[in-house]
Amino acid sequence: MAKVIKLNLFVWWKLLNSIINKYFITFAALFLKLFYTRMNPILSQNLFLVKEHIGMFKAANNYDIYHPENNQIIMNCRENNLGFFTKVLRFTDYKRATPFNVEITTASGEKLITVRRGVAIFRSTVEVLDEKDRLIGTFKQKFFSIGGKFDILDKNEKPVATLQGKWTGWDFKFSHENKQLAQVSKKWAGLGKEFFTSADNYVLQIEDTIAADSPLRQLILGAVMCIDMVLKE
Repeated sequence: MAKVIKLNLFVWWKLLNSIINKYFITFAALFLKLFYTRMNPILSQNLFLVKEHIGMFKAANNYDIYHPENNQIIMNCRENNLGFFTKVLRFTDYKRATPFNVEITTASGEKLITVRRGVAIFRSTVEVLDEKDRLIGTFKQKFFSIGGKFDILDKNEKPVATLQGKWTGWDFKFSHENKQLAQVSKKWAGLGKEFFTSADNYVLQIEDTIAADSPLRQLILGAVMCIDMVLKE
């Protein structure tokens, strides 16, 4: 009798252990899916060509982002669902103070990054969110900077880069602790001359020292959208 009880307990223990392991693995997989998402490989590139949609009565800021080698669109930047008053103010001197909510997606529509800001009274504070609307970091505009300047902070408010520009043209650099991280310009070393001549079309070149899966890449791409909507308008 004792052996039977012992055997039954062993069977029940094995069954219980099997159930626990099964649900633990399922829970762990769900946890990783919800809280850890691998960055889209598109963002691991180091060179992006950005072209603005032009139009005489264009209120929204819309761009297409191209692959430099095959000239195919790999990402879209769209500012959808603009409110009526925001559209009106975009054609006035208050344009730089208007709020925005921009989504960067893959060519197939998969959301990658959201860049948003409320009404800017004195200076801009911009939030950057990942594909699941989780905060990646923020940009805070500097007062009285020549050509425009942003501090780029991670989600813990730790400075990770600075965006500094020039009034004389499209020449902006991302740097941190005296090291260049990326550059935005109308010139690309691959061509050695002006790449674009009309509208706000430019090249973003990220240094290969930045890890392919670093959130800093999302922040840099998001900041590039802010150059046009905050510093250069």
